[in-house]
Amino acid sequence: MKTRKVTFLIVFFITSQLFAYQLPKKIFKKVHKELVKTFENTDLQLISVTIPADINTLLGKKIGPSNLFTIVADKTIFGYAYVDKAPSKTDEFDYLILLDKELIVLKTKVLIYREDYGGEIGSSRWLKQFIGKSSKDQLKYKNNIMAISGATISALSMTKAVNRFLSDVGILHKNNIL
Repeated sequence: MKTRKVTFLIVFFITSQLFAYQLPKKIFKKVHKELVKTFENTDLQLISVTIPADINTLLGKKIGPSNLFTIVADKTIFGYAYVDKAPSKTDEFDYLILLDKELIVLKTKVLIYREDYGGEIGSSRWLKQFIGKSSKDQLKYKNNIMAISGATISALSMTKAVNRFLSDVGILHKNNIL
């Protein structure tokens, strides 16, 4: 058991050092925690996905190696992680989308919410609506995604962000990047 803890700490330290330049430390810790919880594996690594410029121009939002990652352990792909920001009423919030190998949403998580109101979008009850969605789905706020009273702007923003990302995932898959 002690060996497993030491191995975890070594892998965590090396991984955090390798990717510290891409994700802020506070965000990286939260992402890593969600990876371990979701995939039940402490040996996971994030490998940046680089998207060629010609493909990136096709996307709804430019995606760089600092926010799209392949989740790997022992040369096995577990899935993909996407970290980005979305606008709230007067600021932005950081969020995470985890996909499985088949590019289906496993989890969404609001990592940091910076406003006094609207933080309800971080509830797992609301966020679980996105689980199981893929690039084939079209998400519509107040239609197939529940509205939240008092968090209208943030909830709409999160819905648009997930929808745009899933659309981009379809393009990336079609071009053999994911």
